[in-house]
Amino acid sequence: WKTYLGRPETDDTRCLAMCELGCALDPSEEEMRVLEAYLALRCRYWSRDEANILCGKSNLAHCLSCIGRCDEALVLTREIYARRMEVLGISNKDTLVSGLNLCVALLKLEKYEEAIPLARDELLPAAQGSLGSEHDITLNMKKNLAQGLVNNPERTRDDLLEAKTILRDVVQKRRQVFGSAHPDTLHAEEVLGVVATWH
Repeated sequence: WKTYLGRPETDDTRCLAMCELGCALDPSEEEMRVLEAYLALRCRYWSRDEANILCGKSNLAHCLSCIGRCDEALVLTREIYARRMEVLGISNKDTLVSGLNLCVALLKLEKYEEAIPLARDELLPAAQGSLGSEHDITLNMKKNLAQGLVNNPERTRDDLLEAKTILRDVVQKRRQVFGSAHPDTLHAEEVLGVVATWH
């Protein structure tokens, strides 16, 4: 960062270095301030560069969530998903990642009535159609849907059965694609092990 600090604010490399600095910091108020400064510069001098602005907002939303400001993170995450839906469509990979982030933000705030239909009815069909059923994004969506079904205090027996079915599929595909020792495979197996004991 010190290498680029002396450059003018309008220097794109300086701006990108600021973003990298923010992303390299542990989630904290300090990281949030750096990411906000990056976003302000990006909007001031490169207002037509919507892709990088949305990426900056996504980084800021993640930081906000990590430091416990989940309501603010949700507002940003909704905005990002809505804009990517409008510009890129539901089948675009960036839109799907934004949708997955929105689903995670909703689950973190226990908004199951919104998160579950978003994952089940909107995101999963689009991800399976455009990325395939074995893609990491698709598998993460399935896992989040299953966790939403399980953690919902209003869950039914059918919800638990659906979650078990989803998680068995996720574990099987993760073993096939990533191998049995991969951390994501092990995590999916752990979640399935817990859910399998519930009745």
